[in-house]
Amino acid sequence: MKKVFIILGISAVFAACGGNSSNTGGSDSTKSVNESAKAANSDADTVVQKTGTESAGGSAGSSTGEKLIATLDCSTCHKVDTKVIGPAFQEIAAKYDASDANIEMLAKKIISGGSGNWGNIAMTPHPSLPEADAKEIVKYILSTKK
Repeated sequence: MKKVFIILGISAVFAACGGNSSNTGGSDSTKSVNESAKAANSDADTVVQKTGTESAGGSAGSSTGEKLIATLDCSTCHKVDTKVIGPAFQEIAAKYDASDANIEMLAKKIISGGSGNWGNIAMTPHPSLPEADAKEIVKYILSTKK
């Protein structure tokens, strides 16, 4: 009976953390996320090279960040304009301006996870997410400001 509860508990954790990923399993899903993130970063680099600039809340970061979010579990707890488990992206954008300091701080929050800023429910950490990718995600989130 204990085995059934353990298996159900582990399954629930994987389901909650799986997000939009269609892959299951440790290294394969991590590899897929990393490859998707690299491809999205490559797209952003191309945009930056064409325009020659990239602002803190710029569109280059926005489209890349949106692509990165689609490869992660973010949409399990967040939507653009509706509070789910965590705050809506627009709520986050209303609270923080697109300064370099805020982008840095929020990127670290995505990587380390935690709770307290928006309630007691902890955000899942994303320790394998490169800081540059986390910053692109933050830039996208901050670009959703109304």
